[in-house]
Amino acid sequence: MNFPKDLKYTKDHEWVRVEGEIGTVGITDHAQSELGDVVYVDIPNADANLEAGAAFGTIEAVKTVADMYAPVSGTITEVNSVNDSPEVINRDPYGKGWLVKIQLANPSELEGLLDADAYKALIG
Repeated sequence: MNFPKDLKYTKDHEWVRVEGEIGTVGITDHAQSELGDVVYVDIPNADANLEAGAAFGTIEAVKTVADMYAPVSGTITEVNSVNDSPEVINRDPYGKGWLVKIQLANPSELEGLLDADAYKALIG
């Protein structure tokens, strides 16, 4: 299992990579393996203002449908069009399988997220 050190993680298995004032968000390697083969992603409000912890969409896999939660507050600025090949989320969850980019409203929220070691400990 992969735990990139440059990311912050949520207890709900999302990650965020911050570059400047933009946070790129996706689901973790652990989450995609638990879900199984991803078949569809639904992000209904592509320009939504989000609060940290709020659901911003769902991810559908062969096994189940799960909500995705914003790790930080802000406005969605971009949505990755993964539905043409949703398997990219399984193959490359930390790269091409990202889901949304968020303009950070409160960068101090990052301090409340887990680092790679804490996330690894969380999932055992």
